[in-house]
Amino acid sequence: MNVIETKDLTKSYGKSRGIENLNLTVEQGDFFGFIGPNGAGKSTTIRTLLGLIKPTGGSAKVLGFDIVEEQQKLLPLIGYLPSEINFYSGMKVKDAIKYSADLRKKDCAEAAGALCERLSLDTSKKVDDLSLGNRKKVGIVCAVQHAPELLILDEPTSGLDPLMQREFFNILKEQSARGATIFFSSHILSEVQAYCKTAAFIKEGKIILSDKVEQLESTGAKKVTLRGIADAEPLTKSVGAKNVSHVHAEDGVVSFLYKGDVKKLLTALTDLPFSDVNITEPSLEEIFMHLY
Repeated sequence: MNVIETKDLTKSYGKSRGIENLNLTVEQGDFFGFIGPNGAGKSTTIRTLLGLIKPTGGSAKVLGFDIVEEQQKLLPLIGYLPSEINFYSGMKVKDAIKYSADLRKKDCAEAAGALCERLSLDTSKKVDDLSLGNRKKVGIVCAVQHAPELLILDEPTSGLDPLMQREFFNILKEQSARGATIFFSSHILSEVQAYCKTAAFIKEGKIILSDKVEQLESTGAKKVTLRGIADAEPLTKSVGAKNVSHVHAEDGVVSFLYKGDVKKLLTALTDLPFSDVNITEPSLEEIFMHLY
């Protein structure tokens, strides 16, 4: 079963770009990474999927429900963590968490208490007095406490310190293990590479690549690191400038991404006075930079 399925989903803001002809499929139980720089269309996609803003074209179903016609059936089954957390002014943390549970007509006191303890969250404080990181913790509890079928998380780790980030991902892994589908928007590539099974890259409102993370890591591009030379210009001339990107040279070490005939690369390397060479698969971050 596909938990998220879009067909040419489009959201236009007139002259401003939103998303265009988005075709996206997320399978049940997947831990899905949605990758793109700020302004690429990640948040617009999420808000459209939730029915918070109406699409101007195309269609989408989430958990089998049409996002426009059946939004009210859909929302109780989702846990949503927006990139920017806001609550009603004057509320205490415990009141905000209970209010979120009441909206779904569920008693989540036990689960909420356990989550607050794990995240070191003081529920007696007012939300107005919280730091960004602590407001994000409240949002995490509100999103997770009712054990939703689908978790949609928009830049969820911003504001969290490293220890809380680790605990947050432990929570997500537990949610995934019980069968929840996780849709995780981020521009922090190491997070996606470490935790997600599948990922999609979005650029200027369009999906440019989507696959299993292990397949994305094997795109055919190679990361080449040479020691003992000053620059890669002689090599670039030999193998063709179009095959070389993201060249970085410092202190006698040159690294770059290469996408071309490996035999041609090896032949060109024999004419260079380097002292050592390392050819590896690029990280997801390096693939991201190559695509953008």
